[in-house]
Amino acid sequence: MFENLFSAEKALEALEIIKSQFLLATWETVYVTILATLFASIIGVPLGVLLVTGEEGGIKPIPKFLLKTLNLIINLLRSIPFLILMILVFPLTRLITGSVVGTIPSIVPLVIAAFPFVARLTESSIREVNPNTIEMAQSLGASPFQIVVKVMIPESVPSLLSNLTIATTTILGYTAMSGIIGGGGLGKIAINYGYYRYKTLIMILAVLLLVLLVQLLQSLGSYYAVKLNRKLKK
Repeated sequence: MFENLFSAEKALEALEIIKSQFLLATWETVYVTILATLFASIIGVPLGVLLVTGEEGGIKPIPKFLLKTLNLIINLLRSIPFLILMILVFPLTRLITGSVVGTIPSIVPLVIAAFPFVARLTESSIREVNPNTIEMAQSLGASPFQIVVKVMIPESVPSLLSNLTIATTTILGYTAMSGIIGGGGLGKIAINYGYYRYKTLIMILAVLLLVLLVQLLQSLGSYYAVKLNRKLKK
């Protein structure tokens, strides 16, 4: 079986597909991951901050029913498997992008799946901030907005960066699954060639490239998180 898999014919065939499609597929995977992470962060980070500041005893409490509703929505979205979520949001995807198939349309379910995750990660990071630091800012007359912008977020930047790196690598994994609905990228190549056309070598190469991208993102995120943490401690 392995002799057939790595035969000269299979290797040449894989090389042609790599030359013609892998560069574009890698670019599609990268920019979809970046855009989805950006939009998920725009929604999720403020939401995560609100979950901490808006709770009872927080710096700016919000009505309990609203806080419970937000938590319920986040928990519901996080509990839905991504493949099912992609299908459920087809109407919204079509409304926003005009289609449900393609690289750009895949960003919509990616954002919907990722922003609750980002919100929880942000909530976790914000809770790590020393309460004494917040109390000191309050005693100096800082407003809730000033406390969030000048105390909570700056103090939690290393943790936020580390957690957003986790979110980014998770979204990168989701992009591979979006290939099932024609989402483009390396996931589409792995599915179209590895699954539908039984070209196992192509699927292995696509998976290896995804693993390398995850390792690269994780290494960069960890490096800058540690670097920022050292700066804050100085």
